[in-house]
Amino acid sequence: MDIEKYLSNFFKGTKNPSLKAMKFLMDEFNHPENKLKAIHIAGTNGKGSVTEMITKVLITEGYTVGKFISPHLIHYNERISVNNNNISNIEMETLINKINPAIEKYNSTSDVPITLFELETTMAFLYFEQKKCDFVILETGLGGLYDCTNIINNPLVSIITSIGYDHMHILGNTLPEIAYQKAGIIKPNSHTVIFEAQPEIDNVFIRKCENENNILHIIRKSDIENYYFDNNFQYFDYKNFKAITINLKGKVQVQNACLCIETFNILNELGYHVDISSIRKGLSTIIHKGRMEQLNDKPIIIYDGAHNEPAIKNLQDMIKMYYSKAKRVYIISILKTKDYNKMLELIAQDKEAVFILTSGNNSKTYASSDELFECMKQFTETDKIHKKSLNDAIEEALNSNIDTVNFVIGSFYTYSTVIDIIRKNKVII
Repeated sequence: MDIEKYLSNFFKGTKNPSLKAMKFLMDEFNHPENKLKAIHIAGTNGKGSVTEMITKVLITEGYTVGKFISPHLIHYNERISVNNNNISNIEMETLINKINPAIEKYNSTSDVPITLFELETTMAFLYFEQKKCDFVILETGLGGLYDCTNIINNPLVSIITSIGYDHMHILGNTLPEIAYQKAGIIKPNSHTVIFEAQPEIDNVFIRKCENENNILHIIRKSDIENYYFDNNFQYFDYKNFKAITINLKGKVQVQNACLCIETFNILNELGYHVDISSIRKGLSTIIHKGRMEQLNDKPIIIYDGAHNEPAIKNLQDMIKMYYSKAKRVYIISILKTKDYNKMLELIAQDKEAVFILTSGNNSKTYASSDELFECMKQFTETDKIHKKSLNDAIEEALNSNIDTVNFVIGSFYTYSTVIDIIRKNKVII
């Protein structure tokens, strides 16, 4: 089977909000989702980091851990993995052959066919059941309330990482509206972990947890003490956990790490065992591809998939922390569906930087470099703005001065293209 060709026949977007198709598929396969010990993660930003941290710590403790993420960076198989080993093409083909009759049955009577995300979520649940995973870490694709992963009814813990403006055409135009969608993953008689935000956001989760008899754990900024960082690590205390070290850049990752530590506290209360030594080792060795990931040294090329307003703000904070004295070049690609006007306005606040605008990997889903230029020139001098192909921009970055730091930002979907360009130019990653 040509798996990529098969998958290309499915709609990749979001249809009218409904879990009807997922309910049908779960019925067809004897409800594998109810047999999984799930940790469910939603949020505007930070889902991927929290997913990686929790997975790494639980693997370190010796558990078998299923992980479901989106999007993938290079290979589609990355979306479904067990102990960070991706599902194989043969395993995917076996699952597709098993699921396809049910898909055809549903599509024959429905005006809205099964989507790609519904297929891959079903594949993930069946795969994790087959592999007898001790825990499954589920990252929502979009929102929470009507996300395909929200077919699960009994998560051990629900985690909501952050609330910000993204996908407003689907999730709502205000932060409380967006929070309401994310709060959809909060289920009865369970636990939820959040980091304190504005009262208007926190109150959405407080009310939802009260209604669902769900225990809400709110992490306060005051719970974090003795914070400092160097070029390699960040260090902090969280409640009675002293001198925690994390191998990810940016203060937001400290908040994400606290969400994880609180989750491990809950798991221990529920009768599972996650030792402090596993927490320390997992957090200090975590690697998260595509998030402030250094792809090249001398000159430095850093990839960060910052693709919305909150992510750009986090990126700016990290640059101030680590790269304020360097010459900075931003290589920018942004999907048409994003609020690139606001993103570029924020990026342009770096008054000493140079900006290279690209049309991404030239697919029709990206805003063109011309469109980005017309937007960007509102916010900075035109002599600081350049239009190039992504290929030329990366090749130029590889030949830039040794004191220049090149940031490739705006989308996760250019990652594999950037990797290929660097490898083609024989630069060791």
